[in-house]
This record gives sequence, structure tokens and C-alpha cells, in this order.
Amino acid sequence: MNNIIEITLPNDMHVHFREGEILDFAVNATAKNFHYAIAMPNLKEPIVTYEMAINYYEQIKKVSKYSHFKPLVTLYMSSQILEEDIIKSAQDERVIGVKLYPAGVTTNSEKGVGNLRSCYKVLEWMEKYNLNLLIHGEVSNKETDIFDREKFFIDELIEITKNFPNLKVIFEHISTKDAVQYVESASELIAATITPQHLILNRNDFLSGGIRPHNYCLPVLKREEHRKAIERAATSGNSRFFLGTDSAPHFKNQKESACGCAGVFSAANALELYLEVFEKNNALDQFENFAVNNSSAFYNLEKSTKKITFVKKPHVLPSDYSVGDNVIVPFKANETASWKVSIDI
Repeated sequence: MNNIIEITLPNDMHVHFREGEILDFAVNATAKNFHYAIAMPNLKEPIVTYEMAINYYEQIKKVSKYSHFKPLVTLYMSSQILEEDIIKSAQDERVIGVKLYPAGVTTNSEKGVGNLRSCYKVLEWMEKYNLNLLIHGEVSNKETDIFDREKFFIDELIEITKNFPNLKVIFEHISTKDAVQYVESASELIAATITPQHLILNRNDFLSGGIRPHNYCLPVLKREEHRKAIERAATSGNSRFFLGTDSAPHFKNQKESACGCAGVFSAANALELYLEVFEKNNALDQFENFAVNNSSAFYNLEKSTKKITFVKKPHVLPSDYSVGDNVIVPFKANETASWKVSIDI
């Protein structure tokens, strides 16, 4: 058995850094152990222009304490995006794509897309200038059961890829066997990110024996059959599945409330938890592909020259992190992880 694992510095292809007082903490929780990280644009005022994206990039760079860290930013899909902004974004390596949120589907998505066809002109420009489309893949209508919203969105995704066959599309934070099967059968231009929570937990971990608000995320956790499908995809070696934590910090009082926020903060310990899953599946040889190689190849990113080392060393994960006068509870708080990052980068 391997007790030491060394891989190239990984990429987190889906993360929320937020803004204001939480930005510094969230950025550095990721920056410490990652090379690239794609920052989502769903701030209180969505990032809908190239200038706004670069301003956010500069804010992230300003607070980052790690020279090896390379943030990437995105625009928030809107029918009002100008062709000029798509051109500038496509020409700037700091901007990796445009994120599509169906209206009302998750945190700060109220200004998201209500009618997909209204954005077809923007998608046409993105295809023309080779800018990636990142998608929160759930339908948002209230009539659809929350556990089926990802499954039913696949029809819309098929429609997008049919109309824009040369557009690179990333199906974010997949949570169902249906999404796995779709990506496996789709073209080489379709990929998916996988979070630690959807890889490790099922809906019993959220709802059985009482509501566990710190396991509440969107897409919501699903049945065990779906978790197993996600686990199989992540550890399979298929190059179109890769790491994206969807780490999304909220303060403890926002999570433990009458209407708790959706989001799991995993940035600080996600790599150690992912690694456990690969070990359990006798797939340690595939971990570097999932964490580094697959995303680097799909996004045409230059890999880091730095390495990160993990040692087999059981340790208890922190109960919380202080941010100003508030605290953030991490994924798997107070639980024991079997792997640990050995030294700081």
C-alpha cells in the first residue's frame, strides 16, 4: 500500500470565492494547495462584463498569499452580454468562460437565464470565438421535483449542443447517474466537474436522523445509486470527468437557520477527502488524472511545475474556521480523514 502520494499541483475547476470580508479567507483556503481555480461569477451584483470579470480577478490576486496560484474568472450568462465582451474574454487567458445559471436555481441566481433561447446570440459568439460554457445543470421551475431537476435539464443541454456543436460545455457538479451517462455518451467537447460531497454523500447524509444543514447543497444530494455512479465516473480514468469542489462558504448562522443557505465549504480539505475515495476504489493511479491532467487538457492549461505530497496520516478535520466575528463550518467537520497534505507548498 502506498503511504505517500505525490502529484502535480491540482486544479479546482469550480469554486466560489464570494466577496467582501469572506474573500481573503476563501481565496487562500483554495490557493494554498491548488494551481488553477475557476471563480464563479454569481456575486451579489453578477459579473456580466469583461471589465467586471477583470476587476474581480484583480481582487482575487490582491488577497492571494501564494505565488503559484493562478485564478481564472468567468462571466455570468445574460442575454445582455455584448459581443465585444465575448471577444475580449476569449482573447484574455484570465477569463475561462461564461457560467449559465437558470434563474432562481441557486445562490445569487435571481438574474440568471429564464429563457435559454434569449441567449442563443451570446452562445453563437462564444462558439465563434472559442469561449467555454459552464452550466449549473438544473431546471428551475417549481413544478419539477428538486431531486429530478438535474435529470430533466439534460434535455436542455442536448438542445444547446445540437445548436452549437463546436461549443465546449462543462456540466458542473453533476449529481446523478443520468448526468454521468450523458457525459459518457456525448462528444469530446462535453465534460463534467465532480464535487467531494456528491462523491461521498447521499441524501441520507442530509436528511436521515435530522436535517444536517452543512451537507445542504445544490444540486441536492441524491440516492445512493447516483452517488455510486459519480464515484465510478471519477475513478474510471475517463478524461472528461475532473475535480471541481464547488466549495461555497457561508457563515454558520446562515447555514443553521430557518431557511439555510445552500453550499458546502470544502476547499481546505477537499483533496484529502477525494484521495480517500480513490484509495477505496483501488484507483490511486487515477487520482492525478482526475485532479490535474484531465482539466488541464480539456481547458488547454499549462500544468504547474510544482508538486504536492500526501501522507497516510489520520487526523481530525477542523470544527470551524473564524472569519471576522463569524465562523464557517467545513465539510466533514470534526471527522477523521486518513490522508493529509504533508507540507505547505
